[in-house]
Amino acid sequence: MGKKVSASTVRGGRYLQPRYYFKRPRRLALIFLAVISVTWFVYDRQSLTRVHQEEILRLNEEITILKNTLEDMRVPMKATGGQTQSEIHEERYDPITIQRREKVKDAMLHAWTSYEKYAWGKDELQPQTRDGVDSFGGLGATIVDSLDTLYIMGLEVQFQRAREWIANRLDFNKNIEVSVFETTIRVLGGLLSAYDLSDDKIFLEKARELADKLLPAWDSPTGIPYNRINLAYGNAHNPSWTGGNSILADSGSEQLEFIALSQRTKDPKYQQKAEKVIREIQKNFPDNGLLSIHIDPRTGVASYGSITFGAMGDSFYEYLLKAWIQGNKTEEVKFYREMWEKSMKGLESLIKRSTPSSFAYIAEKFGNSLTDKMDELACFAPGMVALGSFGYKPGEAEKILALAEELAWTCYNFYQSTPTKLAGENYYFHEGKDMNVGTSWNILRPETVESLFYLWRFTGNKTYQEWGWNIFQAFEKNSRIETGYVGLRDVISGTKDNMMQSFFLAETLKYLYLLFSPPSVVPLDAWVFNTEAHPLRIVTRDGLPEDLSANQEPKIPRYMQGRKEGILDYK
Repeated sequence: MGKKVSASTVRGGRYLQPRYYFKRPRRLALIFLAVISVTWFVYDRQSLTRVHQEEILRLNEEITILKNTLEDMRVPMKATGGQTQSEIHEERYDPITIQRREKVKDAMLHAWTSYEKYAWGKDELQPQTRDGVDSFGGLGATIVDSLDTLYIMGLEVQFQRAREWIANRLDFNKNIEVSVFETTIRVLGGLLSAYDLSDDKIFLEKARELADKLLPAWDSPTGIPYNRINLAYGNAHNPSWTGGNSILADSGSEQLEFIALSQRTKDPKYQQKAEKVIREIQKNFPDNGLLSIHIDPRTGVASYGSITFGAMGDSFYEYLLKAWIQGNKTEEVKFYREMWEKSMKGLESLIKRSTPSSFAYIAEKFGNSLTDKMDELACFAPGMVALGSFGYKPGEAEKILALAEELAWTCYNFYQSTPTKLAGENYYFHEGKDMNVGTSWNILRPETVESLFYLWRFTGNKTYQEWGWNIFQAFEKNSRIETGYVGLRDVISGTKDNMMQSFFLAETLKYLYLLFSPPSVVPLDAWVFNTEAHPLRIVTRDGLPEDLSANQEPKIPRYMQGRKEGILDYK
């Protein structure tokens, strides 16, 4: 039976018929107005939603920038480095600089994560074979070398994992022979820096334990240390290839670490051992301040060998300046500055210029002859010269700083002159040909970016940031692989090696990160970097932080070089 249709249904259906409205134009107009109003309301709500979403994204970006700025403002120490406060604020808000800093931080994460995955506990990672190697006696060199970089970059989880390894696994009671110099600058320096940044006493305890193991190396007739030591038995000696001599850089570059340890432990023996070396060298220090790379530990007199600001000479000159800075530039440490200024006179006597481009370079000297060769290792010198320029009188200071900038331009061109845009190990200069690569490997060295960092801090010239960014991009293009970073066997062909040097994490990436950070991050009036880029807090000689009373707790910003001897046998 069919369903009946009610009269009300028939009457209601008429409102759905178009002809109903055509006969009633007023009602049709009302329908059109209603549809338009609803459409406009929906569109307006959607537009507001999009605007609100864009506003929220913009506010989130501003919050991120403000968080970074607040972190910087937590630092109570006066920012230094030749920039005004307005320039510092401009730097903080510069999105390109912030982005570049984050890219460097990402590189550090990639390097560290690769090391954790394939070489945890070993001294260094071999990325291509995905394993580790004990280059420095099995002391976890990459872990200790990376501590302060992790801390400065705010990588707290990674820092804590490294801290736990050091607390539970780092053992110096080993029957191994180590380099006194490399162990001091990497391991002792890394532990002391981590202590200064974090105030975690485990780092100071480990530093003291290591220093006690190293002290027998200073038991020579003059107090000039032997360069090799067995940690278990304390037997110290020099390598056979030096003819029994100590290496200048190795024996004259422990002052910062041992003085810092005495200041923090209140035990003067470490400082006494280290400073006795310089006092001994001072007895026969030449007027030009230049010493050969070999020194006799029995007599304290410089022996045969070349004079160089490159391998085996470099950090001796660096520490003369930095020990003066570490000592607050007081009368008590004036002799360091005086020795360093003599050495700068000597450095100026080694400056030559290429043709046709007039690149300034530091020649090497053997006897009375100059060799037109400069190591990439010597590219620390522009930064050192810039750092020391402000101790000179007006006029002389500008002259010294100008020399630093000239040398930095040469070092930057060490990179720019190769197909890979990475520098070789050393360069030769020939009449009419400017520079040519000598030894053609690149092992991720930091010296040039170190100097760019100092020059940017002291001049505020962003050109140095651009140069640093270009070098970083060359590392990313040529050295970054899936399992870490590798050096190049040849900067011409780009052939890769199989080693991620610990100083790449300790120095190269740290200096690049600081190059794109405000000067208030590790300010140079409150910290001094050792030759492995480990920042040590500047304190007064009685051990209290400068401008702080004994009852004050120093505030530390939360994000606050390497194989100086060179490689003798590259495999």
